Amino acid sequence: MSTYDEVVAALDGRGFTRMNFDMQKIRDLMDVLGSPQRAYPAIHLTGTNGKTSTARMIDSLLRAHGLHTGRYTSPHLETVRERISLDGEPVTEERLAATYDEVAPLADLIDKRAPEPLTYFDMTTAMAYATFADAPVDIAVVEVGLGGEEDATNVLEAGVCVITPIGLDHTEWLGDTIEDIAWAKAGIIHQGATVITALQTEEAMRPLLERSAQVGATVAREGSEFGVIRRDQAVGGQLLTLQGLGGVYDEVFLPLFGAHQAQNAALALAAVEAFLGAGANKQLEPELVREGFASVDSPGRLERVRSAPTILLDGAHNPHGMAATVAALEEEFAFRHLVAVVAVLGDKDVSGLLDLLEPVAARIVVTQNSSPRSMPVDELAQLATDIYGEDRVTVAQTMPDAIEEAVVLAEQDTDGELSGVAVLITGSIVTVADARKLLKK
Repeated sequence: MSTYDEVVAALDGRGFTRMNFDMQKIRDLMDVLGSPQRAYPAIHLTGTNGKTSTARMIDSLLRAHGLHTGRYTSPHLETVRERISLDGEPVTEERLAATYDEVAPLADLIDKRAPEPLTYFDMTTAMAYATFADAPVDIAVVEVGLGGEEDATNVLEAGVCVITPIGLDHTEWLGDTIEDIAWAKAGIIHQGATVITALQTEEAMRPLLERSAQVGATVAREGSEFGVIRRDQAVGGQLLTLQGLGGVYDEVFLPLFGAHQAQNAALALAAVEAFLGAGANKQLEPELVREGFASVDSPGRLERVRSAPTILLDGAHNPHGMAATVAALEEEFAFRHLVAVVAVLGDKDVSGLLDLLEPVAARIVVTQNSSPRSMPVDELAQLATDIYGEDRVTVAQTMPDAIEEAVVLAEQDTDGELSGVAVLITGSIVTVADARKLLKK
């Protein structure tokens, strides 16, 4: 059997960031594997931001109801095992290696017949579906990698689809307008599905409704059939009252911060209700709902990893995500002094992201992350200087230097009084992953 390290190397050899949207290849691979994605029902998630957090909430709620779950999300922070979870825990190295040995020979056959080999994401998707079938799971919770219609995960044809808020991102692949992006994401809606959608702009909602009408899908919309009735700050998170498809659920503690996470909770609840058959005449057991939400975590989403000064990690990587992060910082943390460490990918709306961060960041330390797509630090420094002014921008060539510099600046600027002082490390999931490896040691 392959070792775990050999599997990681083999997957990396396919090109970690290589994109090739060829659905026929993944369909062919699923066929020769015996269509493992047909062995269980599924909830499929797409949208611009919030997919992973919502998927983790759905997973936790389903497990609170006694179901065995498989969860597939991306990207990972520390290890590829995080992408494929069984009952809330990443698969073991041994299980990942065994599944790879099952999938790889058949993938090689597909590669020989195609102009380009299967991608890293194609392979991990196939491995996830095979793992879930072998476990076996009662239900799979699956997040798209990018878009929807041409995403490898879409061989699933799930019965419940969740659409988080849609904004501009990945425009080079999905289109230049919200409507184009929404059409791409609407592709996960299949015949007879139930669609649970967040509040959307009219431009985004139109394709979702048209696609649903074409395939006979049922749509439940936030603010109409379900939503957040009330949210209050609480120690370590927030206390929610949620309107679900089956009634009102109160005193729900969610150990995550921000209005956007409350919105994600409403989506997760409605999705689980739809899957379990709750509705006008049936409500889920409130205590199980409370239990499920209380057990949720979401690494890299306003995650506190150090104190004195507080160090937070947040994977906001586009303006829509940064707006949610900034709102949560202002509302629920109210730091009197914040130093931001920022490293971004060069294909993002970096100026838009920096603009949104500026009102809450007293200083910014710019650096690079480990991605080959990382924006060069000098280019990022120029964009930051145009927005923050030269006096508020510090350049660090490496992530360790950037974190050290940010902590020093935070302490200097406040004369050593660290109450209400924080460092925020943000700009990309890769940035969070790099920082997490350093700070979790």
